[in-house]
This record gives sequence, structure tokens and C-alpha cells, in this order.
Amino acid sequence: MPRQRDTLELDVLFVGAGPASLGGAIRLAQLYAEHNAAVKAGTRSGSELSPENIMVVDKAGAIGDHGISGAVLDPRSMHELFGDFLSAGCPVEGPVTAESFWLLTKGARIAAPIMPPGMDNHGNYVASLNKLVKWMAEKAEALGVQVFAEFPGQELLFDGDKVVGVRIGDKGVDKNGNPKPNFEPGPDLMAKVTVLGEGPRGTLAKQLARKIDIVAGKNPQTYAIGIKELWQMPAGSTPPGQVIHTAGFPLDNATFGGGFIYSMASDIWDIGLVVGLDYRNPRLEPHANFQAMKTHPSIAKLLSGGTMIRYGAKAIPEGGWWAMPRPYVDGALLVGDTAGMLNPMRLKGVHTAIKSGMLAAETIYDALVVSDTSATSLASYQTKIESSWLRSELYAARNFHQGFKNGLFAGMANVGLGSITGGRGFGVIDHMPNEPGHERMEKLTDYFGRNVPGLATPQYDGKLTFAKLDDVFRSGTRHEENAPSHLRVADTDVCASRCASEYGNPCQFFCPAAVYEMVPAADSRKIEKDGFADSGKRLQINFANCVHCKTCDIMDPYQIIDWVPPEGGGGPVYTGM
Repeated sequence: MPRQRDTLELDVLFVGAGPASLGGAIRLAQLYAEHNAAVKAGTRSGSELSPENIMVVDKAGAIGDHGISGAVLDPRSMHELFGDFLSAGCPVEGPVTAESFWLLTKGARIAAPIMPPGMDNHGNYVASLNKLVKWMAEKAEALGVQVFAEFPGQELLFDGDKVVGVRIGDKGVDKNGNPKPNFEPGPDLMAKVTVLGEGPRGTLAKQLARKIDIVAGKNPQTYAIGIKELWQMPAGSTPPGQVIHTAGFPLDNATFGGGFIYSMASDIWDIGLVVGLDYRNPRLEPHANFQAMKTHPSIAKLLSGGTMIRYGAKAIPEGGWWAMPRPYVDGALLVGDTAGMLNPMRLKGVHTAIKSGMLAAETIYDALVVSDTSATSLASYQTKIESSWLRSELYAARNFHQGFKNGLFAGMANVGLGSITGGRGFGVIDHMPNEPGHERMEKLTDYFGRNVPGLATPQYDGKLTFAKLDDVFRSGTRHEENAPSHLRVADTDVCASRCASEYGNPCQFFCPAAVYEMVPAADSRKIEKDGFADSGKRLQINFANCVHCKTCDIMDPYQIIDWVPPEGGGGPVYTGM
């Protein structure tokens, strides 16, 4: 018989152990300590608050395993949270010592004489988000916060329209949904305030938005995918702190994106490509573009003599200020990438995530001491955001991504104009609109014309360039094969007929992990969908390959793919990423 589901009562539950949640948990524990000291000293009335009633949960097998970012760290929020964070042991790779911006053609590069607006990294640090998150989790636990891995938030719990907690996903369920001998029901974590810090396109945040309209009057969120590898170079060859950003090759003028190359400690290059998930070409393949980027003579030279040791991918919320949802409801707050608080112009979100968590903590503390966690009380979070440096930084980049709608050079002109107009750019109105990225993808015949070209199979040498499965192997990803797929496709008949005809099954291309594959149908059943004939192929979902980037959930043109957390512990292991 299935076991009864446990229930645990908490003050505050942070979902997702990223920099936003951990920054919030640490700040809240600091406020609890200050409160308790005042109560003991008799300068404040009331009872003491226990940091053990603050909990952070994460879906990864170990805290930090799913932590991946560029990353160049702006230390502003780290100074605010920890003071001298370097003396406290924060594991940065090193300060930025040199930086460049390259405009690439297929065989040449033009180095910018000055850094573009927003790209100056003086005073910043090259960092590994994986290492940073692990260290922050240790700091939170030292303050008494409970931090648990293998706790995927599966369902948001409500009392009417008030969020009252989260149901953690069950363990030990087979692929047909039946309990296995090791079945363990996930507990219900009940909290006075639930903080959603799941990263971009969060499962619980999607559930919240379906029930409560938190995006009224907002631009639709726009995303990019960041794909990266770590390369181990010969000893003494690659001093840390070098920062290079690129634009141009291998992307065409109509596709938003650019490359990044950072040197880390221990002679490691951190190299990646960001591709906007609002591209036109239904056959565009971000992974293939990233492999092509490494063949550029200037980049291939940097990697010569090295060995690729790690791979990963992650969605990036690029919509900016106008796409941020309302970050508060009854009983809940949104922080970090879940709230769209990344600065797209600077390609930085770690420092803004930490700051958002800190402001959420201050809001929660104020609400708890007066026993009012309603939306009216938690609305002060929005006020705190708008009166902090978060607002001034993000507002200056409010029209950044929208300017690239008409291509790279129009976008760069908009950035330049925005630098002298306080972020307005060349918008006729200050609030430049956009559209969901998946709606910009064109159908095969609209993009290519009547003569749609045949498919060309990319060739990789296994030394400089790699096939998807070779890269996936280096992501360390693992999922229980006899478990339900965490990639839910509402109607696979669409894939076999309409999508095959209209778009050529773009999931095969936009997924950077070879999860989606169209294979010959095993039966003779003919599918017709909305007047589109059967392609003779069926969708095969290789969910064990998934690296949790969520690109499929974002870029599917029919929006019938729903990414949900797998069984706790499943997914990549982003060591050093």
C-alpha cells in the first residue's frame, strides 16, 4: 500500500537552490539572528524566530549540480550580503584582468576599440556558478537554514488563491505511473511564504500564472539558450581572468546571440554561445552553431592543445524589465530568473538574483513579524525592487532585446542609442513591445520557399567539435529509465503530421541534448491532424539525455511540450560549470 504523505510546517520555503533562493535564505537567517538578539536584549517584544523554519529545496542530486552560468560575477550584491566575501572564502576563479569584444566573420575578426555599453567588466570576477552555489548553501546551513537536495517541487498548493506550500515529487514510480517497491511519496511542505526561485520557465511559476494573472500588461518573456563547454588546457598556458565576448559568426544577421570565452583557474577555458529563442529558421540548431563557432581560426587557436571536459546548456530570460511578471501574490514571491531579473544587456543575472532574494527576505521578515503574508503585505517587495539599484540597472536595459528584432546591426544601433537616452533606444514609445519567441519561428516554406532543401548531417571530429551525444555524456546527466518521462507532449499526433509538414519537427534541432527524435512508425496506423497527412514517423523522447535547459518548453511552435521536474536527483552534474 502507498505510504501516507508527510506534512511539514515552515515559516518560509525557497524552491530552487540557486543564487536567488540561497541569497534570500541567508539574508532572512541574518534578520532572524538580529531579531533574536533584540528580543534577548529586551529592545524588541515578541518571541524568537528559528532559522530551522527556513528551508531551501532543490531538484538536483546534490546542491549545485544543476548550477550553470557564464559566469562573470558582478560582486555588488555579494558585498551587501557578506561584506568581504573573498575573505569569507567565496570560490571565485579570479578577477577580470583583460577583456575584448570581437565581431566575427567566418574567417576573420574585428576587435572593438572600446567595450560596447554594458559590457565593461572592470571590478568583476570570473566564477563558477556550481562552486558559488555550493558555497552559499554551506553558508546558509551554518546559519541554521535547512537545505535539501533531491526535493523537486512538483505541485503548488493553494487555499483558494493563496499559496500555502509545495508538494514534493514522489520517488519510486515506474514509467507507467505505478509505485515500485521503493515508492516514497513526496512530502507536502506547508509555508507561510513560498519563494519561487526555480530558474527560468519554472514549473511552479507556470502553475501560478495559470491560476493568477501575474503577467497582465507585461511583455511576453523572451528567452535565449546558452550552451557551453569547459576545456582543460596545458598547465601554465591560460591565466585566469580573461574575458572575451563575440558577435557575428556563426549566427546570421537575423538571429540574436553571441559568444563568450572566459578563462578560469587551473588553466580552463569556459566557452559558450548564446542564441536567442526567437529565431526565424525552423532548422536552426544552436548546438551545431556552437560547434561551428569553435572552428573560427581565432577560437580554434585558443583551444589548441586542450581537452573538452564538461558540457551543459540553460535557458536565459532575456525579456528584461517590461517582461518581469508581478513578483508577489498571496503567500508567495518570485525571485531571480523565475522573475525575469537578468540584465540582458550585460548578460548577467547572478548579482541581480542574489539582490532579489535579499529584498524578498526583507519583505518576508516584515510580513512575518506582523503575521500578515497576504498579497497586500507582500506587495512591498515590488516597492523595494523599484527603490533599489535593481530597478535602475534593469530599467536602463528595458528595450535591449527588442532592438534586435530587425537584426544584429539594428540591435547594436539601438544599444548605442539607448546608452545616451537612458535605455529608450529608438523606440517610438518608451515601452517597446515584443512577441513570444516561438511565434517568430517561420514555417518551412515561408522560410525556404517552395524548394525546401534536404537535411545535411553535421560532421564533427570529436576533438574540437562534438556530436550532441558526445557532449551530453560530459554533462554527467542521469535519469531513472524506469520512471515517467518528465517531458510531457500533449498530443504526439501533432508531431507525426502537422508539425512534420509545417515546421519539419524543429524539436530535433533546437534541443541541445538529442532528446527528441522522429523515428519510423512501428505500426501502420495513419494519422491525420488538422488536414495534415501522416509523415510515417513517430516522436521518440530520449528523456534520459535531458540536461534541463527547458528549450523545448519554450520554443515548441505549438506549445504542447511541458517540462516538469523528474524524480529527485535526476539530471546533469555541472561540476565546475
